[in-house]
Amino acid sequence: MTTPASPDRNQQRNHLRRTLRKARRNLTTAQQQAAARGLYRQLAQHPLFRRARHISLYLPVDGEIDPRLLLREAQRRGKRTYLPVLSAWPRTKMVFQRVKPGEKLRPNRFSIAEPFVRPARQRVIWALDLVLMPLVGFDENGGRLGMGGGFYDRSLAYRSRRAKWQKPVLLGLAHECQKVERLDQARWDIAMQGTVSDQGWYLAQP
Repeated sequence: MTTPASPDRNQQRNHLRRTLRKARRNLTTAQQQAAARGLYRQLAQHPLFRRARHISLYLPVDGEIDPRLLLREAQRRGKRTYLPVLSAWPRTKMVFQRVKPGEKLRPNRFSIAEPFVRPARQRVIWALDLVLMPLVGFDENGGRLGMGGGFYDRSLAYRSRRAKWQKPVLLGLAHECQKVERLDQARWDIAMQGTVSDQGWYLAQP
């Protein structure tokens, strides 16, 4: 049985979430564009990205670092790229659907662009090679603070039931200003293998 988080802990996480979201939103357009180029340089030639055939990314909102250069590069190289799609029911579920160059998208209930639902193009998350995840905050130990909806944690909950797993590799993407010294992780939080910012890699210790 999972013990609910204490009110104080929730308040601290919510305060940190507001602070970090404000920091990334305050970045100028020029800073965002430079960060996107820096992120591309960090990842585009890395073996994890080069070897992956099935890659999930995201479309940025709310000041998130922009991975669209990587999305286009992956498609140029013939990789299969996926975006998260929220389910109509249950509303807490998220699936991963292949997206092709130039494909039309629509806003979901959070005004985030996503593909029109096509079940035949969807792939279970454990069959992906690399998942590049948005986040609000991160630390050097693989800790991730998300927006609070829990969509990625629920999608990855199977990991807590498997003694050994290989896929997918989970990497958070972030601006350097989103790094914190340490994140207090809940029992249901899924740790990442690391985070990549526009300035460097932060790989968690095994």
